[in-house]
Amino acid sequence: MAPTALLSVSNKEGLVPLAQGLLAAGYQLISSGGTAAALAAAGLPVTKVAQHTGAPEILGGRVKTLHPRIHGGILAKRDDAAHQADLEAQGIPPIDVVVVNLYPFRETIARPDVTWELAIENIDIGGPAMVRAAAKNHADVAVLTSPSQYPAFLEALAAGAISSELRRQLALEAFRHTAEYDTAISGWLGSQLGGEPQLQLQLPARQSLRYGENPHQQATWFAQPGAGLGAGTQLQGKELSYNNILDLEAALATVREFGYGGQPAGGNPFQPAAVVVKHTNPCGVATGNGSAHALERALDADRVSAFGGIVAINGPVDAATAGHLTSLFLECVVAPAFEPAARELLAAKANLRLLELDPAAIGRASRQQLRSVLGGVLVQDLDDQPVEEHAWQVVSRRSPTEQERQDLAFAWRLVRHVRSNAITVARGGQSLGIGAGQMNRVGSARIALETAGDKARGAVLASDGFFPFDDTVRLAARAGITAVIQPGGSVRDADSIAACDELGLAMLVTGRRHFLH
Repeated sequence: MAPTALLSVSNKEGLVPLAQGLLAAGYQLISSGGTAAALAAAGLPVTKVAQHTGAPEILGGRVKTLHPRIHGGILAKRDDAAHQADLEAQGIPPIDVVVVNLYPFRETIARPDVTWELAIENIDIGGPAMVRAAAKNHADVAVLTSPSQYPAFLEALAAGAISSELRRQLALEAFRHTAEYDTAISGWLGSQLGGEPQLQLQLPARQSLRYGENPHQQATWFAQPGAGLGAGTQLQGKELSYNNILDLEAALATVREFGYGGQPAGGNPFQPAAVVVKHTNPCGVATGNGSAHALERALDADRVSAFGGIVAINGPVDAATAGHLTSLFLECVVAPAFEPAARELLAAKANLRLLELDPAAIGRASRQQLRSVLGGVLVQDLDDQPVEEHAWQVVSRRSPTEQERQDLAFAWRLVRHVRSNAITVARGGQSLGIGAGQMNRVGSARIALETAGDKARGAVLASDGFFPFDDTVRLAARAGITAVIQPGGSVRDADSIAACDELGLAMLVTGRRHFLH
């Protein structure tokens, strides 16, 4: 008796080549619905499920594979005499390969116009039952749940045998597939019914890391498939480390304030920009006339701190940009594209990690931010809402000049990516000094102003939180700062405003703080 493969897929990618490979290996094909139609349209011989079971599809297609001739053929153990006797008595041929991917529930609920009825109708029943049955009986049955598995399977098939190791791995992936599917269903139902929220995570391991923050800590990178940093392609360099990934995330979030891959950000036009990060804090940020100019200015903002840093660039890396990247030691670079001439130049820096990240992958990433705490997880929305300049208020007697207002907007877009207490000093689309993570705000201001040095004269200053006292304003004025921006909301706001009026500074209040712990 020829071996049998059952194919029932929503995603038809790679279906015909897979079926051709199975036929070439001597398999006969059973299929249902649209899958059978696709195979027949390709001129391939296929037996419809209804012919195989002798029972028609009923209930509008809700019941077609839920039949003993399907599940008996999948679940029967080949080395169990009683199982084989049952098959023979019922005239059920064994099924040796099951190829199933499920109704597009997640894609359906992603539609803004989805109704309850449409979502419910896209909950697959027969598919998960077949997948789980085949995965349970993996000792005798190979189960495929994704087109990405087809090439390796066909290669093994052509070699003459599907190893037990491969069947076990496919079974594992099958159970993960159905678990993720059930998680999506229960999560959506819970969101619709307004019950107590539950956090359900199903993230595959993208990479086992050499270690965590320190060599004595084990670490693994789990990533949403096809989304965010995990969807990037590493073009060269050493394996990414735990700290590299954290810094890449911080650099990418900062550079996206100015758009990414030519796409605008938050209603603002795209501006070529570059960011250098050390220990999750930006140390140099700048816009420019193209990627090379922006990167040069970002590095010039603080070349001492940039040494060993992580770089994010929001436009393509060309040869001129690559020249700046080779001017000092850097760990990683992330960008939407690396041109061939840049790749050739950067190849000389064999250890430099290059991560190419498509803008579309960013859009697919979740907007929830998760952080672990002892025995639990905190979840919040990302702090990536558009900057609403129209809501800002001038609270000082002097209004900022047009140039000061542009500089204040730049400094404000930057400050929310600096660890609290955060202070940024900027001018002309370039950071000049950054103070991060100090236990008091004036301490962060001192660091930012000292880094800026004489360049602080005529520059502006941004604070992620309000000024509890007027000391930061007075320190800024002594350094030559001409305008400041802060959320406001302190019971002593009047003190800082009065200091601005006394010293001739302009002050904008945004009404929104940007703590980053």
